[in-house]
Amino acid sequence: MKISNISIALMLLLAINACGNAGQINAHSMKTAHKSVSYIKEHLPLEQKVEFEVAYWALRSRIKNDNDFLQAIEGKTATDLIALAKVDFAGQKAKGVKEYAEYESWEQMLEAQITRRKAQDLGAVDTRDKKSYPRVDYKMHSM
Repeated sequence: MKISNISIALMLLLAINACGNAGQINAHSMKTAHKSVSYIKEHLPLEQKVEFEVAYWALRSRIKNDNDFLQAIEGKTATDLIALAKVDFAGQKAKGVKEYAEYESWEQMLEAQITRRKAQDLGAVDTRDKKSYPRVDYKMHSM
């Protein structure tokens, strides 16, 4: 009986510990990193979602090696990742990287990304969403 009480207490402790890291990126593998990034993004306020996503992909585009990238983002919260991306942006801009040279600041780059997304969303048309599709009941006559 004591063993089962100890094991139950241990399992509860592990469950509580696992739930405590919900706001941090689990970067043990690329799969877990993508899952935790998706979870974090899902639970962010609307105004931070795009900035978080831009920060993640800006870092990913610069750090090509999977292991180096996973080490860089392991345990980071949304705020930490955005701050890391801002520092990286400033460093890349100072080096004269072509992608960042056209922007004066991180905020300007973010606004440009938001504008591009809005333009893409306006032009996105679902090909299955046609107005002239055939009616289902056109052959409904008595047999």
